[in-house]
Amino acid sequence: MGVNAASLLSHLLRSTHKSTSLPTDAKTLTKTILSHLNTGRLGKAVSILFAFPESFDFSLYAHLFKICASNRAIVEVRKLESHLFTFNPYPPVFLLNRAIEAYGKCGCLDDARELFDEMPHKDGGSWNSLIIAYSQNGFPEKALNLFLNMNNGGIIANEITFASVLGSCGDVLALCFSRQIHGLVLKYGFCGNVILGSSLVDIYGKCRIMSDARRMFDEIENPNAVSWNVIVRRYFDMGDGKTAVFMFFEMIKTNLRPLSFTVSNALIACTSIYALKEGVQIHGVAIKINVEEDEIVSSSLIDLYAKCGELVSAHIIFDLPSSKNLINWTSMVSAYAMSGRTREARELFNEMPERNVITWNAMLTGYKHSCQWEEALDFVFLMRKVTRDVDHVTLGLILNLSAALLDVELGKQVHGFAYRHGFHSNLLVGNALLDMYGKCGTLRSARYLFYDLIGSRDKVSWNSLLTSYAHHQMSEEAILLVWKILGETTPSKYTFGTLLAACANIFALEAGKQIHGFMIRNGYEIDIVVRGALLDMYSKCRCLEYALKVFKEATARDLILWNSILLGCCHNKKGEKVLELFELMEKEGVVKPDHITFKGILLACICEGRVELARHYFNLMSQQYCIIPRLEHYESMIELYSRYGFMDELKDFVKKMPFELTAPMLTRVFDACREYRCSRLGKWAADRLNELNPTVPFRFEIMDKT
Repeated sequence: MGVNAASLLSHLLRSTHKSTSLPTDAKTLTKTILSHLNTGRLGKAVSILFAFPESFDFSLYAHLFKICASNRAIVEVRKLESHLFTFNPYPPVFLLNRAIEAYGKCGCLDDARELFDEMPHKDGGSWNSLIIAYSQNGFPEKALNLFLNMNNGGIIANEITFASVLGSCGDVLALCFSRQIHGLVLKYGFCGNVILGSSLVDIYGKCRIMSDARRMFDEIENPNAVSWNVIVRRYFDMGDGKTAVFMFFEMIKTNLRPLSFTVSNALIACTSIYALKEGVQIHGVAIKINVEEDEIVSSSLIDLYAKCGELVSAHIIFDLPSSKNLINWTSMVSAYAMSGRTREARELFNEMPERNVITWNAMLTGYKHSCQWEEALDFVFLMRKVTRDVDHVTLGLILNLSAALLDVELGKQVHGFAYRHGFHSNLLVGNALLDMYGKCGTLRSARYLFYDLIGSRDKVSWNSLLTSYAHHQMSEEAILLVWKILGETTPSKYTFGTLLAACANIFALEAGKQIHGFMIRNGYEIDIVVRGALLDMYSKCRCLEYALKVFKEATARDLILWNSILLGCCHNKKGEKVLELFELMEKEGVVKPDHITFKGILLACICEGRVELARHYFNLMSQQYCIIPRLEHYESMIELYSRYGFMDELKDFVKKMPFELTAPMLTRVFDACREYRCSRLGKWAADRLNELNPTVPFRFEIMDKT
């Protein structure tokens, strides 16, 4: 309400009170008003003041504005302002500042701004009150613009104003503006203020300039608990959990009592780096300062122990009297479910006094994580009966279930539900739909949906479509999309992994080389998965030299990478290279071979005619590496003996096999016996083949070598 309205309000109030008998004077009424305030009857106190046709002492107005602000009592604030202006056409500036503060606390920024604009005289407190009002009500841009106007008007800000402005800078990540404010703080001699120092640490941290944040923190002479909380939190937000935990322990060395928020942040940082030992130590600190049962601390402890696999410890915290809230119930359900202990998770879930959509999602995620698809489907049906709480995460999980079960009809029902309830524009749901249609083989629907996502689709969308193409032998179509992907988004290394697999499927060497070169030029990480895809592509495209180079450049090699290069050499008929690489593998001793490794070795022996060496490696499988030979290993040995005419060894080998020979094995023995004139074994093989398939009789005859 403006100053110009004062005379009108005065007239209305005076005319109203002409017929009202007032029992007492202002001094006595003040005591009555204060008595009502002491008993918590703010509305009654303001009503008494509003009904009295004279002004009160300014200190009473100031006191009432302050109480109204803390109680967010907007009606009473407006009554106070009306009464103040009615009987004091030109009230003091400090009272108007209190009124602006009260409007700000009540969220009535238009009233605050109107009063500010109509003030004939303003001081620094007036500007500060409105800046704080904008800052605290989520209008940081207006707060910053107002500060600029204040500064241009030559009004010097105080520490409180600077703190509010820096908070607004943090909300909009205005780094350049923050540096200018920092300069003003230094200029006006406020550099020793711990609140401003902490605010600067916060803004630099939020803007991801941790070097400046740390330097600013180190300049604070006596950082308080808030300062330490800020630096710990900002390191964690930057993904540097190790330094966040280190800073927490540095704080403990100062004998300063940490805030419960700081303890929680440090525990979350431990969780992010799976630092269980440090987390247990922080737990001890929490017990010592009596914040273990604080809601945010107990939740962080449960999360830490659960994610580090210490479910017993997590349950002990959960059993504390103050810990049985919805968040912790959900955390425990999720912990058991994600650990594969879905039975215990479901028991906890069934005991919950209340649930929300996050709880349902946690249980469903557990079933998905354990690939318990039938149980997940039953749980979805229960969920639809019991609750209507569904969000985009729920729909995404049900679509994952549809994809796993190849149940396109369920997926279509979810698609319809999403469209009817406004979830179809959610990218997570869109990508899950795309994945579901692709895995279910409904590529036409997948393509339509993909192009319907234009404008919002991301690298996950592209990966889903490419994977669908590759899975359904549409590698050429996948490769043709490469340049479209680059024009729309920044592909991930997994995108390129899928494309390299497509190149391998159709022997597209040039396309594979271009993808490899693009990744190198643009600084992509060639991790062990991508390296395996490159190795496979070069091997299948008959470019073994490049495959070997990719293999040798690997700083770490797992079993999959070793097997890929061994089979790649076999594919390129380089048996000696396989045997050489296997010797290197044994010499390094880091990776132990498996059945696939020995399949490659036996194929190499076949390629090179190394019968005795093959027999040595076949026996080595079980004797040294405890690997039971599989069907393919027996097939390789039969092929080896048969191809090179080791008929006595072949006869001995097939007689000692722990299972009956398959038709292809018998056929290979039969053909070898005909070629090498081994009648007795040949007739035995023919008899076995005739037993397996009497409709096509085999008759052994010696081949005429002329």
